[in-house]
Amino acid sequence: MKSYIYEKGSKGLDNLKIVERDKPVPGPGQVLVKVHATSLNFRDQAILSGNYFGGSVARDTVPLSDGAGEVEAVGAGVTRFKPGDRVASCFFQDWPDGSRPPHPGKALGSPLDGMLAEYVTLSEEGLVPIPRHLTYEEAATLPCAAVTAWHALIATGHLKAGQTVLCLGTGGVSMFALQIAKAAGARVIITSSSDAKLEKARALGADATVNYTTHPDWEQEVLALTDGQGVDNVVEIGGVGTLNKSFKCCGYKGQVSLIGVLAQRNDDINPHGLMLKGGRLQGIFVGHRAMFEDLNACIEVNGIRPVIDRVFEFENAPDAWSYELSGRHMGKVVIRVAAA
Repeated sequence: MKSYIYEKGSKGLDNLKIVERDKPVPGPGQVLVKVHATSLNFRDQAILSGNYFGGSVARDTVPLSDGAGEVEAVGAGVTRFKPGDRVASCFFQDWPDGSRPPHPGKALGSPLDGMLAEYVTLSEEGLVPIPRHLTYEEAATLPCAAVTAWHALIATGHLKAGQTVLCLGTGGVSMFALQIAKAAGARVIITSSSDAKLEKARALGADATVNYTTHPDWEQEVLALTDGQGVDNVVEIGGVGTLNKSFKCCGYKGQVSLIGVLAQRNDDINPHGLMLKGGRLQGIFVGHRAMFEDLNACIEVNGIRPVIDRVFEFENAPDAWSYELSGRHMGKVVIRVAAA
């Protein structure tokens, strides 16, 4: 079978290679999945360049945490799935519910082998059924970005109808947050440097938008849009570079959901304003399988379809990394491994 790998010590796109490997055989408790589609997250850029937590990969590693496919065979003792089932991978392979924290060593795409291969074997505990109305390409976008947005808004944010959410940017997490928030009856404000992307966000249901290039003090625009009250949840994908502005946007007893590390460093972070308004900074690192299952129920009931910017074919997978890194995308970048 064909598979991609990050070569040991990977530092860039030249270290992303396609190789031939033996087709895996499921052991006890394992499921053999024929992969139909995978998708990229910003994390995958960091792993490829050697800038993710822990530095460069220590061995040749199959990329990507996110993927969807069809169960081809199951190992001894498997009860959760059968051949023919449509499934998606869980980012963490050993975090079924909220009873204990995840182990970073059990994340797909690094350090565990990921989904960018024609076939993979995973624990039956590290898979979920996918919503019936979604294609494999759509389902492949869910494991990291969608679960992260659900964790931020619903699992810890306890979002209610009539509340307001601020989404920074128009990448995968922010687009899922927009869709989840609208399904919950919330108002959504979106930021971007692109007026074209903001127009698309409004077409997807955003109630208000702010161009942060036109308005460098975008936090003041957000406060004006909320009559000075601030928002109930900030989907903070910028990280330390935007945190101070997000603190200012946060309303009374609101939550800043810390997700990303996209913006530049800022060594002068001041969370004092959160104390004055009873706000909180909540760390979000994807989520557990039970969150994924709840998310899928919401997606199915509400007929939500993920926002996919572009689909690349398996043989052109390196181009998907280049395209996502360019920042031209809105929503998710997908790689089709095998036609359904």
